[in-house]
Amino acid sequence: MKELEYPFDSEYILKKSKKIKKQLLSELKNPVKKKIAVLGGSTTHDIVRILDVFLLNQGIEAQFYESEYARYWQDVMFDSGELIEFAPDLIYIHTSNRNIIAYPAVSDSKESINELLEAEYQRFEVMWKKAADTYKVPVIQNNFEYPFYRLLGNQDAVYEQGRISFINALNAKFYDYAREHDDFYINDINYMAAAYGLDKWSDPFYWHMYKYPMCMQAIPEFAFNLSNIIKAVFGKNKKSLALDLDNTLWGGIVGDDGVENLEIGQETSMGQVYSEFQSYVKTQKDIGVILNVNSKNEYENAVAGLNHPDGILKPDDFLLIKANWEPKSKNMAEIAEEMNILPDSLVFVDDNPAEREIMRTQMTGVSVPEMGSPEQYIRILDHSGFFEVTTLSEDDKKRNEMYKANILRAGMQREFGDYKEYLKSLEMKAQIKPFTPVYMARIAQLTNKSNQFNLTTRRYTQSDIERFAGDSGYITLYGKLEDKFGDNGVVSVVIGRIDEQTGIKDKLCHIELWLMSCRVLKRDMEFAMMDCLVRSCAERGVKTIIGYYYPTSKNGMVKEFYAEQGFEKVSVDGEGNSIWRFEIPYDDTKERGEQGYLKYENKNTVIAVEE
Repeated sequence: MKELEYPFDSEYILKKSKKIKKQLLSELKNPVKKKIAVLGGSTTHDIVRILDVFLLNQGIEAQFYESEYARYWQDVMFDSGELIEFAPDLIYIHTSNRNIIAYPAVSDSKESINELLEAEYQRFEVMWKKAADTYKVPVIQNNFEYPFYRLLGNQDAVYEQGRISFINALNAKFYDYAREHDDFYINDINYMAAAYGLDKWSDPFYWHMYKYPMCMQAIPEFAFNLSNIIKAVFGKNKKSLALDLDNTLWGGIVGDDGVENLEIGQETSMGQVYSEFQSYVKTQKDIGVILNVNSKNEYENAVAGLNHPDGILKPDDFLLIKANWEPKSKNMAEIAEEMNILPDSLVFVDDNPAEREIMRTQMTGVSVPEMGSPEQYIRILDHSGFFEVTTLSEDDKKRNEMYKANILRAGMQREFGDYKEYLKSLEMKAQIKPFTPVYMARIAQLTNKSNQFNLTTRRYTQSDIERFAGDSGYITLYGKLEDKFGDNGVVSVVIGRIDEQTGIKDKLCHIELWLMSCRVLKRDMEFAMMDCLVRSCAERGVKTIIGYYYPTSKNGMVKEFYAEQGFEKVSVDGEGNSIWRFEIPYDDTKERGEQGYLKYENKNTVIAVEE
């Protein structure tokens, strides 16, 4: 919804939240449903009200639990029955500098201040650990914003006795904890307060009147920022920027003005603005954002502009360069198709308001921010939170190279008349093994991000993944795939739950999750994974594997996946949910569970699996 895209009208959202929510619910299809516990050190009702609509706009339908006023610590530490019964998928702890119990006095020694700091920190750390142990879900914690006055003036951040110094030290300890613990995230309200304006943000009227640590008008910006963390945790981030060129990446029109007359570089103030924006865009690659060009231009002119000697971005920085005179909506559809992603993973950046409006109407799902003047480009993209970082894996850092390799694979495929011969030519090698700590973050990320081939549509946090890996009642497998073009990273995940029936010969394995990254669909990885799943089941004495398919708008392509693997359909309901059964063929003269007596081998795959 355009009204909820940054920059938005906060007053409008505060006044019309019920109307906005009603409209979003009427338009929302296949939402991710999550239960979110909001544990507040201050009043949280309006925060939850506005957070709700921003999450709906991100495709997340949330059910909320709110602690009583300032009972955030007690709800966790004293095992609130209501919170336990609620069984949250995520816990958000909403505290502010108003919840710091004691600040240093000017007369305090360095030693006593350190003791005070440690006591304040430990009060939070013990709560975080209890929450993690009890609920095993992601936790989001506010850091602390600066106070609205400085007793020591400009030295308040210098001397240990200053409140700013104390808050900085406390925040630093929070950051250390976040770096060392997965599924724990900081909501940076200190930055938000600074960006909003600390005097306005911390207006004491709202604390004393309503027990809000920020002014009412700041709540939408606060809730929007928080929603960006939550949607990233649950896999709703965008994947790619598609950028216009003329007056977007440089000043001027390359086809009319010529490369030599473009504004880019240090010679003019506007040239510096565009250089800074290009530098910002280029750094997005470091966090895994894919860059594309979508421009009305002659291709040769576009490339010449990108090769400007003062330009930061070069043609090699982009996966696809769509520079032609076709409608930009058509180019965007082709970008999505060639990348094998959905339009809702794309962000379109264009200085022209007419082109932006056409994109909104013609390409549902594509995010189209209002860019404003060139000086505001960075602020608008940055504050929009399209690519909010919660984890940063090696696969994220290599994503541009992975997608470029996919483009090369697609080009090579067109040269082969026989698809099987094409697959053989890729010289594919797979590593398929039980979950291992080094890949836990990527596995959790994949369950949330890649739902185009997710048979059961389930999503898990890293805590869930670690729990499955340590539970002998589960079979867990991850699959990495390499070929002659490069390493695709972890691309497939299977989780099977062992069901002990009446005897060892009646053990079942229920497939609770089977997914694969869309970039390796139809590459035989599914057959390689099936081989290893059957082998793992056989080693555990499992006789029967039960598979489940739950249809969504995104996984229709794998409706008959189990049939291709040799499963028999058991049932299907009116909504298309189906159950499948696979009987593992054994030599019944031998005891089940003994390696070497399994009479199953899937000969469909041309992938060499590493032992």
